[in-house]
Amino acid sequence: MLIVTTETIGGKRIVKSLGLVRGNTVRARNVGKDITAGFRALVGGEIAEYVKLMAEAREQSVDRMIDAAEELGANAIVGTRFTTSMVMSGAAELLATGTAVIVEDE
Repeated sequence: MLIVTTETIGGKRIVKSLGLVRGNTVRARNVGKDITAGFRALVGGEIAEYVKLMAEAREQSVDRMIDAAEELGANAIVGTRFTTSMVMSGAAELLATGTAVIVEDE
């Protein structure tokens, strides 16, 4: 599956647009990791616990978006975007969206 943030793919032409696809996940923080992250925030630097949490959320969202595109018969997704939003204190949603398409070599 080709996934791009652009509206076109170099060397390919879009022969059919299948519509919007999306994948999302909602992740909550872990109390133990919050304590570690709190200490790290005091001294500065990257908060690795949250970096890992968000990376996992991105991967799961993309996997779900790919599943949705494959169900439509797509072989590519163009215009991919990521959005995050807080759904409650300590929990955030990560949403991946794009347009499922069928592409062929030019």
